[in-house]
Amino acid sequence: MNSSDFWSLAVIVGLALVTVVTRSFFFISSKSWQLPRWAERGLQYAPIAALSAVVVPDIVTVQGVLVTTWQDARLFAACAGMAVYFWRKNVLLTILGGMAVYLPLHLGLGW
Repeated sequence: MNSSDFWSLAVIVGLALVTVVTRSFFFISSKSWQLPRWAERGLQYAPIAALSAVVVPDIVTVQGVLVTTWQDARLFAACAGMAVYFWRKNVLLTILGGMAVYLPLHLGLGW
């Protein structure tokens, strides 16, 4: 075993140990621990914030440049999806409604 293999193995083992310790920190502690109320409240918004951070830039930009025309199928599909969601409160119908608007505009009109 040369020195490069040894250091690679040492790094892998070290990272594995750090991962195990950090993930089991709450189980190792014998003391009961609870998040502060403000942290629990903030974590309620984390999924929607993460989803917005991924989806919104994809809707309003093309290759990193802001969309400047109204002839973009994604804009209409996003509006239709929001309308369906607020109408029915059903995620599957939201996706179907958005795609029902997106596909004809994108494939049919080439937007």
